[in-house]
Amino acid sequence: MPISDLVDRTIKEIMPLDETAMAAARARQDQLTKPPGSLGRLEELSIQLAGIFGEATPSIRRKTVILAAGDHGVVAEGVSAYPQDVTPAMVMNFLGGGAAINVLANHAGAEIIVLDAGVAADLPEHPSLRSVKIGRGTDNIAMGPAMTREQAIQCLETGIETAREQIAAGSDLLACGDMGIGNTTPSSAITSVITGAGTDVTTGRGTGLDDAGLAHKASVVKRAIYVNKPDAKDGLDVLMKVGGFEIGVLAGVFLGAAAGHRPVIVDGFISGAAALIAYAIASEAGHRFIASHQSVEPGHRISLSHMGLEPLLDMGMRLGEGSGAALSMHIVEAAAKCLSDMATFAEAGVSEKIEDDGEEAAS
Repeated sequence: MPISDLVDRTIKEIMPLDETAMAAARARQDQLTKPPGSLGRLEELSIQLAGIFGEATPSIRRKTVILAAGDHGVVAEGVSAYPQDVTPAMVMNFLGGGAAINVLANHAGAEIIVLDAGVAADLPEHPSLRSVKIGRGTDNIAMGPAMTREQAIQCLETGIETAREQIAAGSDLLACGDMGIGNTTPSSAITSVITGAGTDVTTGRGTGLDDAGLAHKASVVKRAIYVNKPDAKDGLDVLMKVGGFEIGVLAGVFLGAAAGHRPVIVDGFISGAAALIAYAIASEAGHRFIASHQSVEPGHRISLSHMGLEPLLDMGMRLGEGSGAALSMHIVEAAAKCLSDMATFAEAGVSEKIEDDGEEAAS
């Protein structure tokens, strides 16, 4: 079923990875001054990057973290250990440069784009803040749909346009970050619906719930799915019924980055839920996703596995904000540089591996 002109066009622009560029990258890896395969996943990642960019030796010049913020009506069910007013306060912290993502993005040499996708408060104007507010927080998914179909489409289009803009401005590597009190609850619902996993395994402690709070939260997630009956094969329907404004915008970023032939880094659980929405809409996009880290939220492992993604890092993180994604940018960039900057055996005048017939390969 058509979604909108922009979304439909974006889906059509998501092509398979460039096999010719990947073959050239693989051949170059075999000629670099090291035993074949000795750089492990860095080699695999560099070949994936070649396929994404359509270039045998891709380079990453500019990096951007797109951080979307939004609130959730489901907090009325008592699913978070923190009050909703933390969302706007943390957005202001991002704008002031005081959050973990600011430190990690600065360290990675990445720019941060902060989007107000649906904060349930009026935020003051700030040169680093973009107001793309789809609504003042979603409706309570335990009582009915999170948003209208029109709002869900607006989320996707906003994310696509943001990704396209950043790529046009020179960004070669995008990452998705989030902020929104209560957003692990819709993420648990999204993960459960799309992967088919039970709510008892997709629901985690979020901001630090105790055992009783966790059990209650899982029951709310289960009720949201029962009340709304989202179609697991229809990513837009899942977003509309049990999603979030910031989750939908990030789903659009994933689609836009994939259509623009650029890698996009999946951060933690909420970013993973957004990636699942995009994957359900256009599974081919998943070949351009890079999983940054393994969140301690149990549903994250399930979502990554469903998309065939293996995280680069496992550091016990569960903050969100794009923190793990920013940290992994160093690894992604290193993979590209090893492919492009290392010398081949011929260039370095180093003898290659002795062949089976006892003759030494040409140096």
